[in-house]
Amino acid sequence: MPELHYIIRGIRQTEKGTRIAALHQYVLQVSPQASKGDIKQAVESLFNVSVRKINTQCYEGKWRRLTRQLGRRASWKKAIVTLAKGQTIELK
Repeated sequence: MPELHYIIRGIRQTEKGTRIAALHQYVLQVSPQASKGDIKQAVESLFNVSVRKINTQCYEGKWRRLTRQLGRRASWKKAIVTLAKGQTIELK
């Protein structure tokens, strides 16, 4: 298993992420190779919380044109982590 800070790439602070934070859900950008078990273990040990449920979505990188060259954005994976009642993750 890779190191825990390589699994969690960051917290995505968006409008939707702010709304669902009231429901004890947080949106994280994670490694595309990480499984739900890896994500759960990383979140519980890094943030010292207990995880109830994890939903994941994979996003394919989009093609973009940069002047005359075609380029592709990186593919990434999003995890929506639901915590137990009364627990939060400190957002900075």
